[in-house]
Amino acid sequence: MKRIQRTAGAVIGSAVGDALGGPFEFGPAGVFSGRFPEPGDGGEMCGGGGWDPGEATDDTQMAVLVAESLLERGGLDLPDIFARFQRWAVSAPKDIGLQTEDVLTNGMPWDLAAAIHFQVNQRAAGNGSLMRAATSAVYFAAGGRQATMDAARHIAALTHGDRAAWEGTAVFHELIRVTLEGTDPLAALPGILDHVHPDHRPRYATVLAVGWHPDQATEFNGAVWPCLGSAVWALRTTASYEQAVRAAIDLGGDTDTVAAVTGGLAGAYYGLDSIPTRWTEPLHVPLPGSGGRVLRLPQLLDLAHHLGS
Repeated sequence: MKRIQRTAGAVIGSAVGDALGGPFEFGPAGVFSGRFPEPGDGGEMCGGGGWDPGEATDDTQMAVLVAESLLERGGLDLPDIFARFQRWAVSAPKDIGLQTEDVLTNGMPWDLAAAIHFQVNQRAAGNGSLMRAATSAVYFAAGGRQATMDAARHIAALTHGDRAAWEGTAVFHELIRVTLEGTDPLAALPGILDHVHPDHRPRYATVLAVGWHPDQATEFNGAVWPCLGSAVWALRTTASYEQAVRAAIDLGGDTDTVAAVTGGLAGAYYGLDSIPTRWTEPLHVPLPGSGGRVLRLPQLLDLAHHLGS
């Protein structure tokens, strides 16, 4: 498979998973398959919960903001990414995480806002940095393991002061990198874990282990550890992009983000052509704070091409 198929698969796959999962957020397990029991019958891009059919949530909106900063600034410009996040956050997005909103609107500078939030609240291990990481993972993949994992940590730290979120995002970046090279990401996991900060390695080793199941999670899947673990579980226990994303949404809970992370991994693994066209055709990404722009499949494919080139 050509690398461009995998890079486009990661970006589009994450956005599709997000848009599919959004209407089922915070619902119980099994609702998606209960409503759409036969794969391939169509209608899954149903909208609901405030989302139009095919509309991507804050997960993909923030991923696009990261991508456009990387491309327009020619690399990692953390103050620029933070400023884009701020403009978006004050432009009435339909959804924004409580922690992310506080960090982006508390008036603190880009390099202190998340750290101070963490000092005050002592809770910042949500999946909000992981959810937006598909685009940056594609962009930094060519730089090698250290470069991509470090970039993930820096971008995550803009909104999440807990290192647990940095490490989970770094693992995701590296999983995408090895997958784009044609390596089996599941086989690469033990080696990737060697590069996770020692304070956080045991917890990630647990949720990424072969025998782990999301039912064993000790936190809601809005936390970074079970979110990443659930995505890897969905990839490991299924045989196609469609099956993986369905399995992710059927876990219930934070369905848009678990499906976005799963979709990024499965899209990179199986390639763009594995993503059903009935899911990509209605896909669209509104960008609050960007003059009413709405990205659809052609624009997202162009973005993926430039990120991966």
